Amino acid sequence: MKRYTFISTIRQYVNSSVCLVVATVLALIVANSPLGGLYKELWNLPVSLSIGGFNFFSHNGESMDLGTVINDFLMAIFFLSVGLEIKREVLCGELSTVKKALAPVIGACGGMLLPVIVFFIVCYPYHNAEMERGMAIPMATDIAFSLGCISVFSKRCPVSLKIFLAALAVADDLGGIIVIAIRYTEHLSFAYLGWAAVCVVITLIGNWRQVRTKAFYFTMGLILWYCMLNSGIHSTIAGVVLAFCVPANVPKGTKYYIDKIRKCTMLFPSTEVSEADRNKPVILSEEEMVYLKGIETASDNLISPLQDMEDILDVPINYYIIPLFAFANAGVDFTGMSLMNLFSGVGLAVFLGLFIGKFCGVLSFTWLFIKLKVIQMPKHATWKSMASVCMICGIGFTVSMFMAALSYPSAAHADFLNDAKLGILCGSVVSALVGCFLLNLTLPSQAEMQRIQTSDEDDND
Repeated sequence: MKRYTFISTIRQYVNSSVCLVVATVLALIVANSPLGGLYKELWNLPVSLSIGGFNFFSHNGESMDLGTVINDFLMAIFFLSVGLEIKREVLCGELSTVKKALAPVIGACGGMLLPVIVFFIVCYPYHNAEMERGMAIPMATDIAFSLGCISVFSKRCPVSLKIFLAALAVADDLGGIIVIAIRYTEHLSFAYLGWAAVCVVITLIGNWRQVRTKAFYFTMGLILWYCMLNSGIHSTIAGVVLAFCVPANVPKGTKYYIDKIRKCTMLFPSTEVSEADRNKPVILSEEEMVYLKGIETASDNLISPLQDMEDILDVPINYYIIPLFAFANAGVDFTGMSLMNLFSGVGLAVFLGLFIGKFCGVLSFTWLFIKLKVIQMPKHATWKSMASVCMICGIGFTVSMFMAALSYPSAAHADFLNDAKLGILCGSVVSALVGCFLLNLTLPSQAEMQRIQTSDEDDND
C-alpha cells in the first residue's frame, strides 16, 4: 500500500515538473523579448483586498505589489502543503521512525551544510557582506524536478532509492523552513507576534476539540498569515505552523463510519430503470436525502483533515501556484549579461553550491554514516547508483529561487539576484543532465530489475 501511494506521488510530481519547465522557459523568453519591460512592471503593480480602511495585502501600512503577493502569500500556501507532507511523513511515513528517518535526514544535513561552505569559500575573496547574504540559496532540493528526473528511470530504479530521494527532499524542505524562520526574520513586532500566538492557540484548541471542518483551519491560517506578515517573521512560516495544527486522526475509527455507510446504503431503496425511463427525472424523498447525506458525511469523516487538505491543495499548488511563482521569478534578463557571470561572484557560488556542494554533501555524509554502521544502504542500491541520485539532489529550483528573492530583495541587489538566478538555472540543469546520464549508466537493466522485484515478492510470500 505504501508503495502504491509513493508511486502516485511520483506521478504527481512528474506532471508538476512539466508545468515548471514550461513556466520557466516562458519567463526567460518574455523577459528577454520586447515585452521585457512590461514583464518587470507587471510584478510591481499594487494589490489590495480592502474592507473600508483595512487592506489584507498590506505590510506596515503599505500595499503589497503583485510579485510580493506571489512570493509571500501564495508561497505560504505552498509551504502549508510542504508542512502537511512533512507532518504526514513524520507521523506514518518515511520519517516516522528513527531508523527510517536517519538516512535521508543525515543526507539532507550534508546537502545543506556543504553548499553553504562552497558558497562562502567562493564569495569570501570579495569581502562583500551583501553578496554573502545568499549563502542559503543552494541549500534546497526541488522535490518536483528531482522526482521528475528519477521517474524517467522508474522501471529500472529500486523503490528504496526513490523513497530515499523523496524523504531527503522533504527533510531538506524542513531545513529550508528553519533557515527562513531564523535567517530572514526582520525587526519583530511583539504585538503582532502575540496575536499570531493567539491564533495558534485557538487552532490547537480546535484540533483538541475535534473540529473537523477545513474552513476553520483555512480561516485561522489567513489570520495567522497576516499577523506573521506584520510581526517581522517571514509570512510563509505561517503555512508550516498551520500545517502542524491540522488534525491527522479519525477520532471514532474507520469501522464506525464504514458501518454507518453500510447501514445507510442498506436502508436506501434500490430501483431498476428501464431503457425507456432512463431520462426521466428522479425526485428523492426526504428520507432518501437523509440517507445520502449520512453516507456523504461518513465518507468525509473517514479522511482526516490533514489528508483532505493535502488533496485539496494538490492541483492549485502544482498547476497554478508553483508555475506562477516560476514565471514571476525565473525571468532572468540577459541584457548586459554573459556566461562570464557564471564564472565569478554569486553566479559561480550558487552554481558550484548546487552542482558540487549538494552532490558532495549528500554523498559524503551518507557514505560516512553507512561506514560507521549508523544507517544502512538503501535496498538494492550500489554506491554508483547512490552517487547518481546524490547528483540529482543538485536540482534546487523552486525553493532556491525563493531563497534568492529573500536574500537580495531590493533594487540595489538586482545584479546579485540576476546572477543568483543564472546560477540556479545552470546548476539545476547541469545537475539534472549529469544525474540522468549517471543513472542511465549505473542502474540495472529493466529485465534485471524485474528479476529483483520478483525475487523480493517470492521472499515476502
